[in-house]
Amino acid sequence: MSLKFYNTLTKEKEEFVPIDKKKVSFFVCGPTVYDYSHLGHGKTYTQFDVLVRALRYFGYEVFYLQNITDIDDKIINRAKEQNISPKELSEKFEKIYLEDMTSLGNTSINKYARATDYISQIIKQIETLIEKGYAYKTSDGIYFETAKFKNYGKLSGRTELKEDDAVSRIDESKEKKGWNDFCLWKAEKEGEPSWDTPFGKGRPGWHIEDTAITETFFGPQYDIHGGARDLIFPHHECEIAQMESASGRSPLVKYWLHTGFLNIDSKRMGKSNGNFKTLRTMIEFGISPMSFRFWVLMAHYRSPMNWNQEALEGAEIALKRLYKLYIELGKDSGEISTKYQQKFKEYLEDDLDTPRAISLLWDVIKDEDLSPADKKATILDFDKVFGLGFENLKTEKIPEEIIKIAEERELARKNKDWKKSDELRDKIISLGYEIKDSSDGYKISKI
Repeated sequence: MSLKFYNTLTKEKEEFVPIDKKKVSFFVCGPTVYDYSHLGHGKTYTQFDVLVRALRYFGYEVFYLQNITDIDDKIINRAKEQNISPKELSEKFEKIYLEDMTSLGNTSINKYARATDYISQIIKQIETLIEKGYAYKTSDGIYFETAKFKNYGKLSGRTELKEDDAVSRIDESKEKKGWNDFCLWKAEKEGEPSWDTPFGKGRPGWHIEDTAITETFFGPQYDIHGGARDLIFPHHECEIAQMESASGRSPLVKYWLHTGFLNIDSKRMGKSNGNFKTLRTMIEFGISPMSFRFWVLMAHYRSPMNWNQEALEGAEIALKRLYKLYIELGKDSGEISTKYQQKFKEYLEDDLDTPRAISLLWDVIKDEDLSPADKKATILDFDKVFGLGFENLKTEKIPEEIIKIAEERELARKNKDWKKSDELRDKIISLGYEIKDSSDGYKISKI
């Protein structure tokens, strides 16, 4: 079996064949840093982190690039509300975003690229589009004329907005030639950041930063573009239109991958619905970032997920149980089980089927034919992809007092003094530990 992904562009599950053999160019739309990262960010970026880990697990050399939108209408408006500069606001929330991603274990990114660090590349791309006749100037900026790009809509299969679309914030203008035309460059306004260009002072539009950044690192074509499904139209359609028009080459991206929505109590998350939840409020509820990561991996990346307190609490209990069972395997690490590794690879190859892959952790733990050392080695192998931190778990040192009671209990068992044995077991439990008997002796662990 070979690695396959569902490609939004072709609407089919396709075999993954990179443009350059084992090298993979991978881009995901990053956040607009004007507020705290929300649970939807956590879902999407965790699932793409795991996808990149999986590609590397299969031997691919992946360059994972993500942009940071640090100039935007939302940033400017929020900064005005707080009476600070847009730069100060964006730097604050970029720092928070990176901290949140690290807490979730999302560490596979090679490069975070801020939009404002690529203004010259953005300007160059806009100049190319003007020269080729795809862009025109109005009093409020530079616009891309979608009528000139015949394949506009080829990714989404439509040109009409729907309720769930992430709408560009800067594309409204009475001077546009067509209602689908989108802004490449917004003309200067008093009190807003701006840059000098041959076509007038101003700042970049939303879509152009992505293609300017990806062209800088990958050229006009690359392997994979990821994002949440609400970005398919118009954002990703606009990326395709402007880059393929500028370069004259198609397709911009070979494989388009999109994650499903995260709903809150069966409703789309949003401030208007009163159910907007940040990653940091989740932690305030007492849910650890690793438990959230585990919960996210229990669903397929393309599937929608419904968040509620009980679901996260259940995931936390399950992960703690896995951690506990793993620690009980001891310090030694043996050989990876080829049987389970083969299944693991098969599930990942099938469009990153993490729910089935996660279930193998339990199968490995329960398999009586595997030694504890081999179980441990197999789980550590899987965790190269899952990123759940098994390798950082340490066997807790059992207090001498508990060991002494356990030894006394073991002697009582040998003497078949079951009443005393039960009393000593209850005493161990009252002190916060539990004891399990097996043919190899007893095992003590913290409750």
